[in-house]
Amino acid sequence: MKQLLILAMMFVSMIASAQKPIELNIWPDGPRTSNGDPKDMAKVWVYLPDAKKATGRAVVCCPGGGYTHLAMQHEGHDWASFFNSQGIAFIVVKYRMPHGHCTVPREDADEAMRLVRANAKEWHINPNDVGIMGFSAGGHLASTVATQSIGEAAANFQILFYPVISMEQGITHKGSRDNLLGNNPKRKLVNQYCNEQHINRHTPRAFIALAHDDHAVLPINSLNYYEELCNNKVPTSLHIYPAGGHGFGIRQSFPSHLELLIELKTWLQSF
Repeated sequence: MKQLLILAMMFVSMIASAQKPIELNIWPDGPRTSNGDPKDMAKVWVYLPDAKKATGRAVVCCPGGGYTHLAMQHEGHDWASFFNSQGIAFIVVKYRMPHGHCTVPREDADEAMRLVRANAKEWHINPNDVGIMGFSAGGHLASTVATQSIGEAAANFQILFYPVISMEQGITHKGSRDNLLGNNPKRKLVNQYCNEQHINRHTPRAFIALAHDDHAVLPINSLNYYEELCNNKVPTSLHIYPAGGHGFGIRQSFPSHLELLIELKTWLQSF
């Protein structure tokens, strides 16, 4: 009963803690690379915790959608209360779809990271405590940032949910690979976006969560990533839940919903 009461109090706090977001265009003067669709604009929504409660930490979130669309609610906006209740700023990224230009999502995510750091003082954010978070194909984008971005775009930690990691046939999610790289990408391009190949001892610490019965994005993606993180002595917390399939996000219908939130909160408090 005591544990249930604590959980109930935590969720009441979460519901009450989200502020109205600040909406900003990532590229007010136009994007670095066009994807051919002028209506597809890159944006961020910035959810800031109460200034008195702010810890200085920020999480930049990349929803999933197979690089064709974005699940903006349960893999984006709906997480704001969870993070704000812990004094963490939460930034949801609407990155553009590739449409044959594979660099576009990464450019948007990198610029979102830079935007957060450029406004760090105003938003009460520590520029050395900005993490990247992603789901499914958004997890691929987040892990690309975590393993390959540098300077003001680099992540200090990463949170990945049922992520696409590899672009190798038989392991990757075919739709995400085809939409990002095309139907017949060259070997060099495939290697560039196989993020397990880019892990080193400087890769930021990671929290990875997925369901054992995920048949859309095979768990081997996360397992291979976890193995390489361990091989490079990167602190990592891997959580494989017995059921839930793919795309559960923060939905309460996910069988391990409460456990997931508790374990993520515990991990965030561990560093």
